[in-house]
Amino acid sequence: MIDLDIDMRQYDCPFIDTTDDVDIAFSAVQWQLDTDDEKLETRLIARADSVGALENGLHTLRDHSNMTDCYVLSKRGNVAQIGTTIEETNAMRTIQRNGGYITGPFQIENGREHWRVGFDSDEDEDHTLAELERHNEFNVEDRDQFGPTALFDLLDNSSSAMRLLEGCRSLTETERETFRIASQNGYYETPRETTLGELADHFDISKTAVSMNLRRSERKILQGALSVLDDIDDESF
Repeated sequence: MIDLDIDMRQYDCPFIDTTDDVDIAFSAVQWQLDTDDEKLETRLIARADSVGALENGLHTLRDHSNMTDCYVLSKRGNVAQIGTTIEETNAMRTIQRNGGYITGPFQIENGREHWRVGFDSDEDEDHTLAELERHNEFNVEDRDQFGPTALFDLLDNSSSAMRLLEGCRSLTETERETFRIASQNGYYETPRETTLGELADHFDISKTAVSMNLRRSERKILQGALSVLDDIDDESF
């Protein structure tokens, strides 16, 4: 299996057009392509910087010429879960016609869309990308190729990977930035290339505060990593 991470700009996509005009972002939760009716049904999370921007974005989305249906499932503050049905875009049709398939959720923000697209052969991939170039703007950000053993291992450990991801996501912005700067500056190298004092000067806080931020971030990430290690140990028996 070939898996591509594609940064895409479609010229007939209502989500992309909406994020071009309004400060709003969409993340797909569920999608179903009806090739007979040439329509895509989706459940998405819409998020904006404010309640007003969210309402403006949803209004703009509903008014798009390629939007067949758009309704709110739930809403809280500046975040909403929505259901939509849109006309099949050129990119969707091209990928489906050439044997490609969507392998993961897609995100749309600032007039761009990130897709995970899979292919079973290099030939299918080459034909698809050549056709996409005619009517769309895109960059292949990453390309992975999995054999059956690696793919089985990836799917079998998806829950462990999710727990590790949740551990990383649980970091506050301060913890994440402290951990990132400390790592980039060599705090975890042997010997250390930076000190707590230098990190404290960088963030303009005390050494105690830096140490506490690092300890909290390390504990959250390690809890996720340890749960993964437990699963790996169980598999070895």
